Amino acid sequence: MSNPFNDQHDDNRSAEITDAQPETWDAAELTYCISEDEAGIMLRTVLLSRLNMSRRLITRLKRVEGGLTVNGSSTYGHKPLQAGDIVRVRIAEPQVESIQPEPIPIEVIYEDQDILVVHKPPDLVVHPTYGFPNGTLANGIVHYWRSRGEQTRFRPVHRLDQETSGVLLIAKHAYAHQQLSEQLQRGDVFKRYVAYVEGDPQPAQGTVHAPIDRDPEERHLRIVTPEGYPSTTHYETITSYHGKAAKIKCVLETGRTHQIRVHMKHIGCPLIGDKFYNPDAKMHTSMKRHALHAAELHFNHPMTGERVCFTAPLPADLIQLEQELEQKA
Repeated sequence: MSNPFNDQHDDNRSAEITDAQPETWDAAELTYCISEDEAGIMLRTVLLSRLNMSRRLITRLKRVEGGLTVNGSSTYGHKPLQAGDIVRVRIAEPQVESIQPEPIPIEVIYEDQDILVVHKPPDLVVHPTYGFPNGTLANGIVHYWRSRGEQTRFRPVHRLDQETSGVLLIAKHAYAHQQLSEQLQRGDVFKRYVAYVEGDPQPAQGTVHAPIDRDPEERHLRIVTPEGYPSTTHYETITSYHGKAAKIKCVLETGRTHQIRVHMKHIGCPLIGDKFYNPDAKMHTSMKRHALHAAELHFNHPMTGERVCFTAPLPADLIQLEQELEQKA
């Protein structure tokens, strides 16, 4: 993922502004007023501990004209601040994006100036890769923004597999991405999935603690192995189809690649339609992809701190699968 705040130069070079630099556009503005109790606080402390900015992002402010001001005057000094001082941070970003816009339909669940939440359809890659240079969700989102005159860069906070449908969160500027990524690392982001599996999980509700790593023989797959990374999935059966199949909900504590798919296979209940982890499926259905849907996402808004929740309804193919399972039961 391209990041304009990925600092690869020393401070002196970062401070240089040359004619070769791309034009910028204002992505966000942060404001902080110094209280009586904070009189004498240093500017850097405000940026680090009050606004929770990364050191890398603070360094990058030196490239932005008027990027950091106190009472309207540009400053990068270490002068103590006084009660009533107004600190403003201008998040201005380069108008550069390597992802080409393509008119791919997207379903917006929520959007403001800081975040975009979309319902990703199944069978759509999130971001261009070597195997999928275009035709991705990112191409569609960039087209959506450009058609409205926005120069926003594509910054997904998390990923979903190509075949997985559901809620996906995108940050619209570097500060929002930093705040949300840190929440993800701390485990403050709640993600609930709905999956349809073969068999009936026993017990009906439980937790899978099983470390995951790459399969040494098939590198595109993941396996449970004692040498793997700690991985935890909580699951609960929603509907049992007479022992033949089940609809379950899963909540992740960790976010390993293919985690739910690997853990469900590990307990003997692989996902319906999963070509990689359930190639010898006992149950035949109309599913053309693995039956996994990101149904719910909770996090703290990166600017307001408010706890927000977004959901995505089941897509048509999973509704059809439910009907088939009910008929088979």
